Amino acid sequence: MGRFHAEKFAASAAAELVAIVDADAARAARVAGELGCELATDFRQLLPRIDAACVAVPTGKHYEVARACLEAGVHVLVEKPLARTLAEADALLEIARAKALVLQVGHLQRFNPAFRALAAARGRPLFIDIERLAPFKARGTDIDVVLDLMIHDLDLVLALARSPVEQVSACGFKVLTDTLDIANARIEFADGCVANVSASRVSQLAVRKLRIFRDDGYSSADLHVQRLRHARGNGGGIEESDQGFERVDELGAQAEDFLRAVRERGAPLVSGEQGRAALALAHRIGGLIAQRLAR
Repeated sequence: MGRFHAEKFAASAAAELVAIVDADAARAARVAGELGCELATDFRQLLPRIDAACVAVPTGKHYEVARACLEAGVHVLVEKPLARTLAEADALLEIARAKALVLQVGHLQRFNPAFRALAAARGRPLFIDIERLAPFKARGTDIDVVLDLMIHDLDLVLALARSPVEQVSACGFKVLTDTLDIANARIEFADGCVANVSASRVSQLAVRKLRIFRDDGYSSADLHVQRLRHARGNGGGIEESDQGFERVDELGAQAEDFLRAVRERGAPLVSGEQGRAALALAHRIGGLIAQRLAR
């Protein structure tokens, strides 16, 4: 992911890409050469020279790297999840607030135009159903499927429901790794909304679908192709329609939102606090699954 992030910042007119940092010097040299910037194997040597950093390291290193950047007065965009633990997330939030720095979390689907249209629609959600399936990849298996994939959709559910979580039930299974590869959660909110969230990283095909039901009808989003389908009541019948969007480069849009927030010292679309909320829900679900598997 670091390479893809770097490409977006290198292409942006709103920033100068100073350097690529990677513990693998050969990889750093290769990417830096392609993007026309410096390379380094230790990010700390760059901190006095930069305004902002994009942290796309393994999850277990998020806290260490993001904390060092924030303590040096550097704004941070960190890949999801914000940190491995809530204690680490809270420490990062405290530093960012104390220093008035931008701390943005890379929940990429918030920049999907189909999702943004759903989130902007009127009416209280009654039921939300999200399915995220992905073919198996060795990358990311240092964490379970809840923190690797489901956390994206937990963030989307929280953004749609906009109500406190009251009850959660969950189940999950290990299939190809030593951590969870399949998980399902049912989330009940204080206002009565219910969400069903499923995630798998052992699927044959990539699927990213979201359905949201309101009292006047329902909408389904294919987030992979950025399209919506609506169904509304019409005098006893159903009126259906499709809604397409101009294709959006979500990663590029996220980079530009981060740079805007840094320039304006304003709020990013996905704040550290929102990243922390998704992480807390993910840990709650992971804990419930661990209890079931231990029986």
